[in-house]
Amino acid sequence: MVVIRRAKSEEVSKIEEVYAQARQFMAKTGNPDQWKNGYPSRKLIMQDIEAEQLYVCLEGDKLLGVFVFFLGGEPSYEEMREGRWLNEKPYGTIHRVAVVDKGRGLIHKFLGWCWKNCQNLRIDTHGKNLPMQRALEKDGFQRCGYVTAEDGTERVAYHKCE
Repeated sequence: MVVIRRAKSEEVSKIEEVYAQARQFMAKTGNPDQWKNGYPSRKLIMQDIEAEQLYVCLEGDKLLGVFVFFLGGEPSYEEMREGRWLNEKPYGTIHRVAVVDKGRGLIHKFLGWCWKNCQNLRIDTHGKNLPMQRALEKDGFQRCGYVTAEDGTERVAYHKCE
């Protein structure tokens, strides 16, 4: 049985492994630029854990994936180019989604879990991250335009609401 729960600080090494595998997968699928230089760093992972916004997906004791989810605004979403958000209501933000077992539908489980917790969701992804774009569109997210990530790079912005 797959369980989603908040990440614990003692899981940092396993979480780093999941992100490392995700970086390898992205590079193999034509997206080598999204998470460069070991992003997300151990420091950022710890900040996410301390903020109680990092979640893990487990099957038994095997860590299958990780994602950030929080209710509240994302500063990089304040300005959008070539489009607009579907609404300006309070929303949940999803970031740093990564899985180890491709093809198991885990991203859809993550997105479904977030949807159960908030029916107004925003997320962004790199323009070259086609697998994530397909997953988002399959889950009913609409492409809204472009935002600038914290590192200054452009991201495709998606929104799903009731």
